[in-house]
Amino acid sequence: MKVSNKLYPSDEQMQGFFEGDVDTPISMVNLLKFKKHAEYEDGRNTQLSGAEAYAIYAEEIKVHLKKVGAKLIFSGIVSRLMLGEADTIWDSIAIVEYPSRKAMLEMITNPEYLESAKHRTAGLAGQLNIETKK
Repeated sequence: MKVSNKLYPSDEQMQGFFEGDVDTPISMVNLLKFKKHAEYEDGRNTQLSGAEAYAIYAEEIKVHLKKVGAKLIFSGIVSRLMLGEADTIWDSIAIVEYPSRKAMLEMITNPEYLESAKHRTAGLAGQLNIETKK
């Protein structure tokens, strides 16, 4: 099994996001891998670790989630791999419940969210984002 962490979805993945049922609730499982040191796209000098930069994003996103009726269900630090094998494991996991794909899209395209997302990009080496439905 090949696993590849990314920062952004591919064009094909985004196209699939717009297809089918976009109105029912979804939960996004986020498997997060942090950079050792934060790297901001604007080149700012920082002593933050990737995890610390992401923590800024995690705090700021609470407001953005609330605006679209979404909520954080769970977040935690990965302590070990209990079952299976992987070359490397993720650093943290978060599960967020959205009222719909439309609500998630509204959030991630909002200019205020995009400003907060700079901390996400600075801190993350990559992630898997798994959409689930009940």
